[in-house]
Amino acid sequence: MSRRPARSSRPAPSAVTAASPCPCGLPATYGACCGRFHGGAGTAPTAELLMRSRYSAFVVRDEPYLLRSWAPATRPPSVEFDPAMRWAGLEILETTDGSAFHTTGTVTFRARFTDQGRPGSLHERSRFSRHEGAWVYVDGTFLEE
Repeated sequence: MSRRPARSSRPAPSAVTAASPCPCGLPATYGACCGRFHGGAGTAPTAELLMRSRYSAFVVRDEPYLLRSWAPATRPPSVEFDPAMRWAGLEILETTDGSAFHTTGTVTFRARFTDQGRPGSLHERSRFSRHEGAWVYVDGTFLEE
């Protein structure tokens, strides 16, 4: 998942705990779902799970994970988080390839947010590939709503 330009690199405290529902929308706690990838206890086995974990990383403002899970060729030097933006939900619309049997994949999603209290959404088709055996985000194309 990419991001439009943000205004601040200072993360705000996250209300998400290991026992909270996972922000990615799967029926598991954050600690048992995306939190385990963020903490380094494993890597996402599919492009879709990497997409979900990256969305959750934006929710909890985990810059190290976002950078670690970004393809070196397209990785920015840092990730800035807009303090006025709150992610509000993820909907996976389509996946192509991206399983244990593939080396590339795409995930099309819609992520809802509020920015300074105004609702919005990000609709993107993200490309993923394997780098040193792990799935990484390559880039994304914004789609019309």
